[in-house]
Amino acid sequence: MADYVIQAESLSKHFGKFKAVDSISFEVKAGEIFGFLGANGAGKTTAMRMLTGLSYPTSGQAKVAGFDVRKHPEDIRRNIGYMSQKFSLYEDLTVRENIRFFGGIYRMSDAAIERKCRELLRGLQLESEAGQLVGSLPLGWKQKLAFSVAVFHDPKIVFLDEPTGGVDPVTRRLFWDMIYQKASGGLTVFVTTHYMDEAEYCDRVSIMVDGRIEALDSPKALKKKYSSQTMDEVFLKLARQ
Repeated sequence: MADYVIQAESLSKHFGKFKAVDSISFEVKAGEIFGFLGANGAGKTTAMRMLTGLSYPTSGQAKVAGFDVRKHPEDIRRNIGYMSQKFSLYEDLTVRENIRFFGGIYRMSDAAIERKCRELLRGLQLESEAGQLVGSLPLGWKQKLAFSVAVFHDPKIVFLDEPTGGVDPVTRRLFWDMIYQKASGGLTVFVTTHYMDEAEYCDRVSIMVDGRIEALDSPKALKKKYSSQTMDEVFLKLARQ
């Protein structure tokens, strides 16, 4: 039996009569890069907020890293990493201060923070910029740093909420190289995006339309099923339904 690190069953979130997330069910395997795709307003971010313990479901159930989203949101937050659309960094702190701050949030020891901080700066080739304010860094560097900070405490799962929004195609490709590197070490990656070409980088993808999951499979299988050459074509066919 597959080792599932995310399990959702009939998960819903309503705001009055509006169904932002409408009874979605899916599972994510350990070590998988799982794409959560859809247009802006499809319900991706709302679903992610429930899975990360930031929003309480209206109905349904879900487990993340073995913990129930209703009963154990704090345990979930300790076992996951999270990167928002705005990179989750403090621009008025230096690179090193940001790293140390987030290490402290996750209750890492001072010795572990210092050791991993050196490793991270060396790996990103940011050693000479360690004392520079994050707000002064180029966008691509901010993006790489934000992802590295999100997985600084070695979580089981990292949630990436449209992490490549507003960056150029070359920078997006380099960012995905970082994702591949971490996933190869066993990290589970749950990524939302409205860039359909990024679906090609995922092991499996779900496509949300108006709060519902309309399709879920590997990119290759979905293109075959919908007789399409690209994931853009798949999405358009689903959206037009």
